[in-house]
Amino acid sequence: MKKSIGARALVYPTPIFVGGTYDKSGKPNMMTAAWGGICCSSPPCVAVSIRKPRHTYENMKIHEAFTVSIPSEKYVREVDYVGMVSGKNRDKFRVTGLTPVKSDVVNAPYVKEFPFVLECKLRHTMELGIHTQFVGEILDMKAEEDVLGANGIPDIEKVKPFLYAPECNAYYGIGKYLGKAFSLGKEVRESY
Repeated sequence: MKKSIGARALVYPTPIFVGGTYDKSGKPNMMTAAWGGICCSSPPCVAVSIRKPRHTYENMKIHEAFTVSIPSEKYVREVDYVGMVSGKNRDKFRVTGLTPVKSDVVNAPYVKEFPFVLECKLRHTMELGIHTQFVGEILDMKAEEDVLGANGIPDIEKVKPFLYAPECNAYYGIGKYLGKAFSLGKEVRESY
């Protein structure tokens, strides 16, 4: 029997995104965001929810653009630091040694060292409570060639993204391969 644990902001998996923006003076900034995900297939869109006091909130409103860089497991320390301090007070790129790269598609930077990035134009904002959801249309996706699979898109086993577990404030790597989507279910249907 399931036990009620109340309404909580908890779902698995919770991806780790590193959002990139420029502030009003043009200084590159990045923030760690865990409240986000793909929200539309056509046009391709990603949603990220951010609280108003965050430096990135104002930056996204000003420039109406942002990037989402997907970090590999080897950058977990840098990503954690990025989520602990404000870009209002610190140059997170300088402190972490990560490199901002100006997008050639939108007015926002991405992280050179992270294996793939989404370049987004702000399409919608929605006030949800303490967070505002920013929906960006993905205008381009860039990936390092060494993380591409045979189909030409990023391979999750090569990217090695990691997840956030909000209930215990911990990071986890991606688990093992379980099977092919839209294929495993055929075994269930055919057993009737």
